[in-house]
Amino acid sequence: MTNAHLKMDGLAKSYGSFIAVEEFSLDIAQGEFIAIMGPSGCGKTTTLRMLAGLETADRGQITLAGNRIDQLPVWERETPMVWQSLALFPFMTVRENVEFGLKMRGISGPERKRRVDDWLERLGISTYAERNVARLSGGQRQRVALARSLVLKPKVLLLDEPLSALDAHMAIKMQGELKTLQRELGITFVYVTHSHSEAFSLADRVVIMNGGRVEQIGSPQDIFLRPRSKFVAQFVGGISLLEGKVRGKEDGNRFLETRDGKVRLANCTGLSQGETVDLAIRADRISVTVTPGWGENEIACTLISEEFAGAVVNLHLETTSGHSLVAQVQQRELDQLDARTGARVYASWHPDDGFVLEEARQTRGAPKVRAA
Repeated sequence: MTNAHLKMDGLAKSYGSFIAVEEFSLDIAQGEFIAIMGPSGCGKTTTLRMLAGLETADRGQITLAGNRIDQLPVWERETPMVWQSLALFPFMTVRENVEFGLKMRGISGPERKRRVDDWLERLGISTYAERNVARLSGGQRQRVALARSLVLKPKVLLLDEPLSALDAHMAIKMQGELKTLQRELGITFVYVTHSHSEAFSLADRVVIMNGGRVEQIGSPQDIFLRPRSKFVAQFVGGISLLEGKVRGKEDGNRFLETRDGKVRLANCTGLSQGETVDLAIRADRISVTVTPGWGENEIACTLISEEFAGAVVNLHLETTSGHSLVAQVQQRELDQLDARTGARVYASWHPDDGFVLEEARQTRGAPKVRAA
């Protein structure tokens, strides 16, 4: 990305023999909302701490608005962090918490009051200004933490799982408020989370990390609909994978030979005869019937279990070879299916609804995708 506002180039961090982050590079535009996701220990929080100046990178550099900042102390970086624990001072009032950073920067009393009052009003917590933060609700404390960071007029705001301590209803409410606030301010947000719903609903781009490396970077739609690697497909969820070898064309079409039979491929430009690949099919694209012959690609399965998920039901299936598939159906479809656990069923999908994972073609079992 040209003219990047925030640029991380080849960041690496190890603790002894443990590699926490390896070769992390990413260009972020002014006002962009970036979410970093991955399992515990994948390196996402370490990356955020290197941005904040709380960890020193072993290699690489960070530039902000064209200036290198990785050698600057925390207080000179203009990248405050909103912590998972919020890290508010429990013995201070709301006003005292919000103005603390301004005091440390030597901002005069009148200017300090003006800026604090402005942010207390904007975040709807002005009526609690003189209240001790320990007497606030979780959502109110979240707003105090945001005000404390935003009052500093940061160029980048870092957020480390800021909604994880809230109940589900409040977390959803705060997601909407965060996105609205970020759009109004035009501030670059870098947001670390475990939550798929938070990342996909808030971010312009999502970074998926695994074992200290970047697996994939893309829009929420790209990540969800077109995962590049087996890890990303499994992490995002809702995708069934079939491994097989690409075979010669039959009737002008190329097929994938799996342990459970042949399935037709579509959009398979560049595939080579005999190549081993992983075919991905989203769960909502798989149909389930009790009789065969309803789809171009069809595999006989056993219905293992039903998982109620609100508006839909996830059907967990097992093929003859023992491979697992997941189909997502509406409750009315399940009623019409009329199949009990242990029943013989048939999973089918249109060839256009399957796609080959790119990473599996590049290096089988050794993903290496550089962030860019």
